[in-house]
Order: sequence, then structure tokens, then C-alpha cells
Amino acid sequence: MSEAVKPSGKFTISQAIDSLGVSKFTISIFFLVGIAMMFDGYDYMIISYTNTQIMQEFFGPAGNDALKGALSSWSTIGIVVGSFAAGPLSDRFGRRKILTFGTFMYGLLTIPCIFAPNYEIFATFRVIAGLFLGVCTPIVTTLFTEFTPTKQRSFFITFGMAWMIVGWVVAALVGTVMVQVATWHWCYAIGALPVVYAFVFGKLTPESAHWCAVHNDVDGAIKTLKRIEKRAGKKIPYDLKAENLLVPPVSAKSSPAEVWKGKYLRTTVALTIIYFAGNFSIYGVNAWLPALMLEATGGAVTASYMLAMAQNAASVVANCTTGFISEAMGRKRNLVFGYALSVVACLIVSQVVKLPAETSFWPYLIAFVFMGFSLNYAITAAQPMMSESYPTEFRNSGVATIVALGKSAGIFSPIILGGLKAAGWEFSPLIMLLALPMVFGFLATLVLPKGAKGMNIDDIADEAAEVKA
Repeated sequence: MSEAVKPSGKFTISQAIDSLGVSKFTISIFFLVGIAMMFDGYDYMIISYTNTQIMQEFFGPAGNDALKGALSSWSTIGIVVGSFAAGPLSDRFGRRKILTFGTFMYGLLTIPCIFAPNYEIFATFRVIAGLFLGVCTPIVTTLFTEFTPTKQRSFFITFGMAWMIVGWVVAALVGTVMVQVATWHWCYAIGALPVVYAFVFGKLTPESAHWCAVHNDVDGAIKTLKRIEKRAGKKIPYDLKAENLLVPPVSAKSSPAEVWKGKYLRTTVALTIIYFAGNFSIYGVNAWLPALMLEATGGAVTASYMLAMAQNAASVVANCTTGFISEAMGRKRNLVFGYALSVVACLIVSQVVKLPAETSFWPYLIAFVFMGFSLNYAITAAQPMMSESYPTEFRNSGVATIVALGKSAGIFSPIILGGLKAAGWEFSPLIMLLALPMVFGFLATLVLPKGAKGMNIDDIADEAAEVKA
């Protein structure tokens, strides 16, 4: 909705938010939403740092390699189903409500894992907790999209996703300490803290003004803008009254099925392939990275986990970098570059792991840091395009669909790689195998539209309305 067609005194939500730029409110949302994402990352990654101890408790000293790989998949099963549900639920009932409820529930349902007497009960509660954990990623992406200024939107979406990697690093730190000085149970007690955090998040986070507006709650949208103005410590240069707010056209059809129709079909299919490919490789690496690092360091637990943390730290840098470059070169070009770089990284690491473990600490470190950077750069580059491709009324359904189908790779990847490892495969061909999905992801990037760089949320809605007209 361009300046030229706006009547005097009228404004859109995007105009109001953009007028403040990056403010104290933006930073507060970055931390509030980001911490919820950090717990998400912790919950997933802590299994990689406790799976050996868990398997030994349930199956004795020998463990069970095949079921060990599956440990990383159980919560992912729930995440996939939960992500599908998160889209229509948050589009219908609101971003804040569903994310608050999901955060509380996955923390609550982590508690039974602490006391699980056997593998079956542990796995069952990982699946159930995963249902609510799946709510997190798609809504986090959508909230960053709807709360941040247009010019910095890509940066905050991608940098915000780095909170998940922070969760991975926290999991590595906690896992490194707890498995040596206590038991794995304490790691899951820490994983239950979202029960408390949900109340903090719900209290301090307003509902998305964009969501309120498209649900005919203009007063709610104005209330949110006033909260934003107050927390920002700046004055929005418009008279914040309901009659002055311009609401973009709302589609008569706003069901989750719309993401598979018309102009959205190509984008949804391509982004699903891209996100599936990235998750297959990332989940595969993360599920087995501690074991590989343990082998590379000759059984030194602390050194191996520190290597894994260095790889995850590189992932945080990647998330920050890809947002800047996405704003500079555009969404599509950034994705093409990221997936090409990932293919190269996987091939390099597949050769490095052939080196003798006892004399190869630094080559391993450099190679895995490069791969961690590349894989996370690529998959995070998809986040802005995911949320920018759909209008507000079914934005989160679009994001959730892609996230759910993409994260289903996390179910298959650890099981497949675990089965191949149990069958005698060495790490080199396993990692080389991870280059294959990234090739498919690279090819899928080539059919994407250029993306919505520079377009605000209301412009995206106007464009969608023009296409339907």
C-alpha cells in the first residue's frame, strides 16, 4: 500500500512499526521470542549429549545403536504434527496465545521424561512433548516478521533463529557437565523450565497487530501499537485511533489449503524441498556429531563436546550473516549461494574424517566449523522467504506447513544414519550422503520467485489481493 494512495492522516500497521525503526520494543521482542526458541533448541539437542547414558541405563553397557539413533527422532515426530497444527491454530486464535500455551506444555511434558523407567515411556513422552514443541518455530518466524521494521526484517528473522543454536550450545554445556558430575536426568529437569518462562512470555508479549487487524479487531491492533510505542520510548507519528488505521484486503479464503493453490503452489513446494533437505543434513550431523567428535578425540568427552560447541558457535555466526546478505543480494540469490556452499562443505568434511583421529583435531575442528556454518547459513536463508510469501490471514499456516514437512526429515535422518552406522558404514560415506539432499535443495532454489525484499507486510497483502482480483 504505497504512500501515494494513503489518505491524509491514515496509516497502516507497517507504517507505524517502520516509523520507529529498531527500538527498545524490537529488542525486547528479540529476547522474549528468542528465549522461547532457545528452549526449543535445547530440548532437541540435549538428546545428543545424553543418548549414550540413557541407552546404557535402559539397555546396559552395550546400549543399542539403532534405537540410540531413534532417540533423536521421537520428539521430531511430535514436532512435525505440532507444527502442522500450529499454523491454523495461530492463524485462528492468535500468535501469542498459541506460543504461550505450547511453551508451557512442552516444558510440563518434559518432566515425565526425568522419571521414565524404560525406553518406551521415555520415547512416548518425547513424542507428546514434541507436539507442543512443534508450535515454536513457525510462530517465532511469523512474530519476527510481523513485529520488526521492514528494512531489518530479514536480519531479525534469521538472527532470531540463532536462538535455537544458542539452545544447542547451552545443551552442550549442560550435557558436558551433567553427564560427568550427575546424571542425565538433571538435563531434562532444566528442560522443564519453559513451564515458568511461559508466564513471563505471555505477560510481556502483545498480540500481533497484523493478526488483530485481519480478524476485525482494529481496537486490538491499536492497543498493540500503543504498547509498542510505550515500550519503544518513541512517538509513532500518527494519531493512533481505529478510524485512522488502513487494513489491507483480507482474502475470503484463508484456510491452510490456500498455500497449495495458485501462485503459492510453486513457492510452497520449492521451500518444502529446500527446508527438508537442510533439516535432513543438519539433524543427521547433530545426532551423530558428539559421537564422531568423541572418536576424533580418542574418547575425551570434554574435548569432543567442546568441538561440537565450536561447530554450533559457527552456526550462530551463520544465522547473523545470512540475514545481512539476504537484505543485500536478495532472498533467492542468498539461498542459491547457501545451498551450493553446503554441498561443498559436506564433501570436504567427508574427506577430512578419513584422517587419523588421534592426529587430526585441528582439521576436524576447521572442517566441522565450516560445515556447521554452511548448513545453518543455507537453511536459515529460507526463513525470510517462508514468512514473506503469504498474507497475514494464512501466513503462519504457510510457514507451519513448510516447517512441519521440512522437519519430518529429522525423523528419518538420525534413524537412517544410525542404521547405516550399525550396518558398518564409516563416517566418511555417511557425511558424503548428506551432500545429496543439499543438491536437491540447491535445485529447488532455482525455481523460486525472487522474494519480497523491501516489501512491507501490507504491500505483500496488497499484492496477494491484486493477483486474486
